[in-house]
Amino acid sequence: MTETLKPTFFGHGSPMNAIETNRYSQAWREYGRSIPTPRAVLAISAHWYIGATAITTMNVPRTIHDFYGFPQPLFDFQYPAPGDSEVAKEVIDCVKPLWVGSDEDTWGLDHGTWSILCHMFPEANVPVLQLSIDSTKDFSYHFDLGRKLAALSEQGVLIMGSGNVVHNLRRIDWSSPDGVFDWAREFDLTVSGILATDPKAILGIEDNKNYRLSSPTPDHFLPLVYLAGMAYETKSDISKIIEGFNYGSLSMAAYSL
Repeated sequence: MTETLKPTFFGHGSPMNAIETNRYSQAWREYGRSIPTPRAVLAISAHWYIGATAITTMNVPRTIHDFYGFPQPLFDFQYPAPGDSEVAKEVIDCVKPLWVGSDEDTWGLDHGTWSILCHMFPEANVPVLQLSIDSTKDFSYHFDLGRKLAALSEQGVLIMGSGNVVHNLRRIDWSSPDGVFDWAREFDLTVSGILATDPKAILGIEDNKNYRLSSPTPDHFLPLVYLAGMAYETKSDISKIIEGFNYGSLSMAAYSL
């Protein structure tokens, strides 16, 4: 019998988390040990933000180093998890009549995905697929797509959103590694309250006074909207795995159904 796996959202922050030991990487590692080994991971990463919904279908996805200015060991890092074209077909069928394109050779695994999974499944022995975030669609589209994807969690697929509730790189305070601005804390608490009480209310978050400051672009916030959609569809409670902030304007909160 295939075990149901609880969809998750992780604040991924700096790609340095992949090669550092800190309380976030330790929490991800402990979480990976606490769940049944999935037959595949479907990652929805903020860093594949394009004008369509697509899924990786290659059987050997490349490790993408989508950043600059970091130490060479991070560019040397590889996460050689396999892909799974058959699971990709399941995802495509699961969300019909919505269209999902098949990416056979363009993308792979970006740091929003591998910087977390390298701690959760360090042996890289679980197949990993990425689902792109369609930049042309509104929050309702992503929420509804999350609702459709929820069925996969009952079929041994771990659905993982990777982004940040608060992600404003222009406001980073490098002098405060664990600090947080008041507006960032307030927005983070607002989102946490929504997830705990009424996940569908996430659809109105753009009207919050701190939303534009917390998410100047929606790419890092939208993976959480998928989790909210899955919670709404399955009538599941959302719990917090870990919370915290980096450099004033990055929330590292992580959630699980």
